[in-house]
Amino acid sequence: MTDALLEVKGLKKYFPVTAGVFKKVVAEVKAVDDVDFRINRGEVVGLVGESGSGKSTIGRAIIRLIQPTAGEIVWKGKDLMDMDAKSMLEVRREVQMVFQDPYSSLNPRKPIVQSIGEGFLYHKIVKTEKEMRERVASVLELVGLSPDMMDRYPHQFSGGQQQRICIGRAIAIHPSLVICDEALSALDVSVQAQILNLLASLKEKLHLSYLFISHDLSIVRHICDRVIVLYLGKVMEEGTTEEIFNNPKHPYTQALLSATPKDHPNQEKQRIILKGEIPSALHPPSGCPFRTRCPYAQPRCAYPIPEKVVEDRVTGKRDHRYYCILD
Repeated sequence: MTDALLEVKGLKKYFPVTAGVFKKVVAEVKAVDDVDFRINRGEVVGLVGESGSGKSTIGRAIIRLIQPTAGEIVWKGKDLMDMDAKSMLEVRREVQMVFQDPYSSLNPRKPIVQSIGEGFLYHKIVKTEKEMRERVASVLELVGLSPDMMDRYPHQFSGGQQQRICIGRAIAIHPSLVICDEALSALDVSVQAQILNLLASLKEKLHLSYLFISHDLSIVRHICDRVIVLYLGKVMEEGTTEEIFNNPKHPYTQALLSATPKDHPNQEKQRIILKGEIPSALHPPSGCPFRTRCPYAQPRCAYPIPEKVVEDRVTGKRDHRYYCILD
């Protein structure tokens, strides 16, 4: 029996570009282009990369908030691409999402008891309003809020409290996987630490797995077991957190890590300066998409890049993959 909760194979999401009166499709924006990864039970997988690299698109495509163009999304051995609306209902009970902006994620006209409790009613977990309120009270306690707050409205909470509510709504119906889409980036640094500790605590208590989408590498290093580095809709490198941060192979990963603050003022750190801006996904470069900004680029980088695999010499496991023709 495999430990994989989720397997993504060859995932693509292209957005059509139309022109003219009849809206003829004249081009495609390749937001996600042939992405593969898996998430095991109890694992935290980080998705990192610049804005526009396709991180959030992958998260939304997994639960089919947007329809993928191609690929397979296998949840516990079943391909979500072949599922109808009724079958997807069960999957959405097991896969929940926490979005970047907590205030816009909550209905301003509904009290918190309804925002959290509607999931219990929709999935027929409770039958009466009394049962719903009891469940909501236990969820609020779990995320560090008082049950007395359940009749308040979103604007009566701080940003950190709002995100706790969104997390409570996500974990209320006991999912197996929670997708955190930049869940900390809208919060103050001190509040980020509190929410990060909450996520770690809930993972242990509820046996959760996370897909953690972020651009903050220090947070990713703290919470994630494995890291996937994206650039322009493609995977540049994938490996354990220790391997990615201590021994990055791809020039783009090295550039990302060089841009992070020093751990200590006396630490020596080489800064890698990238050329230009990230290219448009409408007209991505051929071969390696990073070659137009890479300080080590060569003419052969314009041709298709074969996959390279780094094996653990002790265990023989293929834990570290990177896509670069240069050694």
